[in-house]
Amino acid sequence: MTIAELLLQDFDIEIAGTRRTLERIPEDQAAAGWKPHDKSMPMGRLAMHVARLPKFATYILTMPSMDMATSKLPQPDFTFRDRATLLKTLDDSAAEARAHLAAASDADLAQKWRFSFGEHLISDAPRSTTYRLMFFNHLIHHRAQLGYDLRQLNLAVPGLYGPSADEPFTG
Repeated sequence: MTIAELLLQDFDIEIAGTRRTLERIPEDQAAAGWKPHDKSMPMGRLAMHVARLPKFATYILTMPSMDMATSKLPQPDFTFRDRATLLKTLDDSAAEARAHLAAASDADLAQKWRFSFGEHLISDAPRSTTYRLMFFNHLIHHRAQLGYDLRQLNLAVPGLYGPSADEPFTG
């Protein structure tokens, strides 16, 4: 089994769990800029960030490196409009990232990928490591924040790796 095949197993599980979480984002609170704390990112902006994160996986897999201080990439729009747009954003960014991951060879994934902000080095590790740390872990971290937001609004939190208080195992 190739590295990409192993990563694709996790990719499909994590994207499915992310979609289940995003499907529960309440449109009214997200559009209104609700956030659980003054230091928190507004839920709608956070949800759009999560939906767009697979685009970063595409950059890791297709660009030779990235310097955020000099990047010419278009600035993403994190404005929450509605759930349908949110889910389409996830579906589109995930489909693109998945295709690039499926096409990546072990040699591609072993190449170093430098990620920096000007002189500040963020990462200079193999693409496979950067992909896991800067995309997967980043996605899971922010998805968990959305789970907290859902709980604060007394909305059902999906059981992503087992039961949740709202989705217990039944048997």
